[in-house]
Amino acid sequence: MPSPRKTAPASAAPGAALLAVDLQSNLLAALPAPAASAVRARAGLALAAAQALGIPVFFTEQVPAKLGPTAPALRALASTAPVFPKNAFSALAEDALLAALRAAQIEHLLLIGLETPVCIYQSALGALAEGFQATILSDAVGARRPDDHAACLAALRHSGVTVLPTETVFYALLHDAAHPQFKAFTHLVKSHA
Repeated sequence: MPSPRKTAPASAAPGAALLAVDLQSNLLAALPAPAASAVRARAGLALAAAQALGIPVFFTEQVPAKLGPTAPALRALASTAPVFPKNAFSALAEDALLAALRAAQIEHLLLIGLETPVCIYQSALGALAEGFQATILSDAVGARRPDDHAACLAALRHSGVTVLPTETVFYALLHDAAHPQFKAFTHLVKSHA
């Protein structure tokens, strides 16, 4: 993610959107317990922060008829955000989502969700192929196998995807402690530890 310009309005993240990929209860349950808990917490922080900063949120659900809906506690953090069911592993292969992103004039996707070696990997590469900038919030994505998770994040970095922790990305968007949402974000960080 590019460094914020000092002349940019501190309250704005124009052209950015948070893409929450397949944060379904059944998929979260397949992760090792510590990883599932960590991904839930950091995804919750990202969703709440996006809402506080006015960053649009888009959800995808992988074959929801079979795998179920987004985890209710996470969905509640952005309850009015659109949800796009999908069969393809890349979220960007979903025509309706791609059209919604283009209509909202999104240029930069912040990705969270599951699973790093499958849907996150393919969605990030799909975002680049469609002309979007892509940043993966490294602590808000997860996988059943930690080695696969690490290998895919390394490969994505090499491909031009930015990979940074959630707090780093949102503090960069806030820019400084004078931002009107700074205190609210700091509270969110503490509550989603």
